[in-house]
Amino acid sequence: MKSVTSSLSHVNLKLLQTFLMVGEYSSFRIAAEKSFRSQSAVSAQIRQLEDQLGVPLFHRTTRSVRLTEEGQQLLDCAQRALMEVEQGLRKIRESADIRKGKVSMSCSPTIAETRLARALAAFESEYPGIEVSVRELASEQIFDSVRRREVDFGIGPQIDTSEFHFETLMDDPFYALVPKRLLDTDKDTVPLAALAEMPLLVLNQATAMRNMIEETMKDKRLRFTLRYEFTQAQTLISMASTGLGAAILPGVALPAKIDAGTHALRIVNPTMSRRVAVITARGQALSPASLRLVELLKELIPLLTEQKRSRKPVRQRDMIAYQG
Repeated sequence: MKSVTSSLSHVNLKLLQTFLMVGEYSSFRIAAEKSFRSQSAVSAQIRQLEDQLGVPLFHRTTRSVRLTEEGQQLLDCAQRALMEVEQGLRKIRESADIRKGKVSMSCSPTIAETRLARALAAFESEYPGIEVSVRELASEQIFDSVRRREVDFGIGPQIDTSEFHFETLMDDPFYALVPKRLLDTDKDTVPLAALAEMPLLVLNQATAMRNMIEETMKDKRLRFTLRYEFTQAQTLISMASTGLGAAILPGVALPAKIDAGTHALRIVNPTMSRRVAVITARGQALSPASLRLVELLKELIPLLTEQKRSRKPVRQRDMIAYQG
């Protein structure tokens, strides 16, 4: 008897495809329907394959079709080979896709202006043929852009919802940029209750951070004294530097050099922080190019989270970690 594996090099691949269908469905009739051919044509191809191999592949009766021992061996071998071919083709497609095409993303302004450039530069250097578009949006708009599939993914606050999938990038504590005329202190923290007594400069209500500040103050029964609200963190920094009020900012937005007329103080009692994440729609499969950019974001964004200025540790029981 001929060896099945040694004879494979002489096998017509079309015959092998027909055999796979008959073997998987245990039916000449179903294989014929699936391949849009007549049952007699399918039977003829199986007989031809058996002649080439020199072994019977099926036990045939009027009521059933069953694989022989050699037929089962061939089926297992062919299925493994088909899987390897599919994996190889997928890798080739992914390799081609990651060198061309487009990636679109939406991003929180505070992350875009402080953390995004390094990752984009690294990605552009590695994949110059891919076009990347970035939409700088507030939190609500980021979620809407992901929801509507207008972008491949978003970078923004992680919130408590099952609508989206989140991959955490970093935890970002909240700070207050306080004019020295409003507070004379040698500490590097400020209680939330003390901030409530000052005129506040905050981001607008389209941001998750603004919602958190208001909710926390309400929970602590503190009065929210709004002086101005703006869209950009840089505007808050400018206003605080002129003494107009205390600006509440995410840590990533703090300037590298603090104006001599202000304090940069971490907010305590309670301490608040937001969790920044990659945001995708549930069940959404990212392209190879998008996945690579996400990998770079996960690698590079957290590297810059440590503040150069030393901060006193905060007791864990006093901390509110806000996923928003």
